[in-house]
Amino acid sequence: MQPQFTIRPVSRDLDAALQHKIDNKTKPLGSLGQLEKIALKVGRIQNTLSPNLSNPHMLIFAGDHGAATAGISAYPQDVSWQMVENYLRGGAGANVFSRLHDMEMVVIDAGVAHEFGEREGLINAKISPTGTRNYIVEPAMTREQCETALMRGAGFVRDVVGKGCNVLGLGEKGIGNTGSASLITHLLTGEPLETCVGRGTGLDDAGLTHKRALMQKALDRANLPADADVMTVLTEFGGFEIVMMVGAYLAAAEAGVTILGDGVIATSALLAASRIEPHVLDYVVFCHKSAEAGHAVQLRALNADPLLDIGMRLGEGTGAMVAYPLLRAAMAFMNEMASFESAGVSKNVR
Repeated sequence: MQPQFTIRPVSRDLDAALQHKIDNKTKPLGSLGQLEKIALKVGRIQNTLSPNLSNPHMLIFAGDHGAATAGISAYPQDVSWQMVENYLRGGAGANVFSRLHDMEMVVIDAGVAHEFGEREGLINAKISPTGTRNYIVEPAMTREQCETALMRGAGFVRDVVGKGCNVLGLGEKGIGNTGSASLITHLLTGEPLETCVGRGTGLDDAGLTHKRALMQKALDRANLPADADVMTVLTEFGGFEIVMMVGAYLAAAEAGVTILGDGVIATSALLAASRIEPHVLDYVVFCHKSAEAGHAVQLRALNADPLLDIGMRLGEGTGAMVAYPLLRAAMAFMNEMASFESAGVSKNVR
């Protein structure tokens, strides 16, 4: 049984009026390119001719993966908790970009194998104190844990929406989570495993070959049918941080929030969310194309055209944050740029 969310398709009632407003700004038709598409999309999401972005948030979900101990990452598992400490000190890339763009950043411990104690800026939402189990030899989590993680992720979004947030990005941290993302992508798209598995934190050729072999071993162990439902896929191969992101995406769309799509881990969660409720995609602005293998597979499956392709593959929501000023620019031209009529400028008559 899949979780139930009520996500309405975005309204197209104002499409003609939105396009008229965009086209009648003092510029040649289409000359602001993707900014015009952003303005139209956010106008649809908010069902208004004057869309705005308020109280932007970035939620970063952190969790450990039992499979990391098998050597699927170039970094040791301890880096997960060490990076959480870096977030709390304000020193990570996510901190830098969130400060730059005045985004509220919240760090959520979904299941890091480390005890942080009570810390300002960190929410303890551990599903398990040791992270997921090793999905190469057994399911990553129980169905109950999967359902709990999903609903907790949804709850965090409902909290920030209650504070006036209408634009939201999701980021993640968890050594080994590109492995989970690769398996989820392979199973939900049907694309070959090899095209879904990348170097993650920087594996060399031998490391990549080893990682792919371990991913195949995990698939052979689970032996899922081709039509396995998404909750089964997440239970077998997900991370607690990934499953919380699935719930967060669903709750954000349910609340009518504009969602900032990020890289390969975040998009694996979005892919899963779209299999639960396809209309979640109506609310997503795809911010960038990650250099990590598998993201191109995901973007094709979701028919997505990201705003940026600048070689980023850090994760942590950083691609979404780097692209966020483009959304602000789209709102600015939509709300502040003069029309031909108001400026007394002649339009192209051809």
